[in-house]
Amino acid sequence: MKTIILGAGIIGISTAWHLRERGHEVIVIDRQPGAALETSFANAGQISVSYCEPWANREAPWKALKWLFDKEAPLLFRPQLDWQQWRWGLKFLAQCNDAAFERNVQQLVELGAYSHRALKELVRSTGIEYHRLERGIAHFYSDQKSYDDAGLAVEVMRKHGVQRRLVTREELLQIEPAFRAYGDRIVGGTYTSTDESGDARLFTQQLAQRCAERGVQFLYGHDVVRLEHNGDAINSVAIRANQPDAAGQKDTVLKGDAIVVACGSYSGPLLRSVGVDLPIYPGKGYSATFPILRPEAAPTVSALDDGRKIAISRLGDQLRVAGTIELGGFDMALDTPVARARCHMLSRRIEELFPGVCDTRTEEQGGNPQYWTGLRPATPTNIPFIGRTPLRGLWVNTGHGTLGWTHGAGSGLALAELIGGQRPGMDFGFYGFDRAPKGTGLQPARA
Repeated sequence: MKTIILGAGIIGISTAWHLRERGHEVIVIDRQPGAALETSFANAGQISVSYCEPWANREAPWKALKWLFDKEAPLLFRPQLDWQQWRWGLKFLAQCNDAAFERNVQQLVELGAYSHRALKELVRSTGIEYHRLERGIAHFYSDQKSYDDAGLAVEVMRKHGVQRRLVTREELLQIEPAFRAYGDRIVGGTYTSTDESGDARLFTQQLAQRCAERGVQFLYGHDVVRLEHNGDAINSVAIRANQPDAAGQKDTVLKGDAIVVACGSYSGPLLRSVGVDLPIYPGKGYSATFPILRPEAAPTVSALDDGRKIAISRLGDQLRVAGTIELGGFDMALDTPVARARCHMLSRRIEELFPGVCDTRTEEQGGNPQYWTGLRPATPTNIPFIGRTPLRGLWVNTGHGTLGWTHGAGSGLALAELIGGQRPGMDFGFYGFDRAPKGTGLQPARA
């Protein structure tokens, strides 16, 4: 079976690997010159199975209103003359209730646990190295109310088998001594020892290399021009080289038995061009990567800062901090006043938490921080679309939001199983399939 995958991020490359392992002929298309050069390039680095709560909850609408004019707000809604943005926002509001929250948590935890198992097996079988740290994730709080609310969240997650536990400030500082400089402002935290961290870009690029060694064909530097209809099916895609020396070249049409759309935020417009309308909207996220000056004082436990809603991970001799979501279209600029404010907030926060540990100087101060922004493909529920579309031969693996690294390995494995006619071993609502095991028309997946 010949499968064409559109997108070479963590989702697309994971899908390619698992399909090739099952004997498929696989072609991967990406507009960039290599793998993992967009959304997978510089994320927070966390495999956060235990910290996967959806953005939509009963307090989210009021927080979004409060943050509307704050350039540094964790969630910034920037109104556009864009029907897709407003429709997405209405669907998001419909999820801001306790029943939807718990339903969505169950789905995200199920996919996260499945994906974590898949990642561990993939690492075991390939030996890929990517600055992996299996030290867990600590979430710390700077105000009492948030810490009290964290106890309620712990109980919700425990109902779904997540072993997150509430810890005191003293316990937190034992888990991660690097927080001692900020310790007098920490009220307490939560901790899960089973989560981990690592460099998603490094992992994805090494996995892409192994895919190529096993015969996967990569067409980098090619734009997807259109999906081509054949009645009620999609069995070909038109692509065009985007290199400077490719001017005037005609489109190339590739035929396949299955076409997989894994283009992140760009999946929505591409799918709508053939009548498949999925509520995927770009959430602009930011990160900063700093060289570590004092390795002995730098954290090794990945962390979540509740006050700023940012994630912090050590990646070798660098510290990565990432977070904030900006809902304002496909803008990727880093030189706007809003973008500069959000980037500089990341620098200031790391210096507050770990004074003198990293070189956090901004460009104006003579430093050279690696600021980055990427578009997270967000759904109103935070649950991705994995499965088949109403058009024969057209499959989707997209909409992972901020959890692409957490859910990447499992999403690729699950879609490979679905394309092969098997049912992945988890209770998850796959797009185009019945959720209940009975009636799916799928055979149980191999162990």
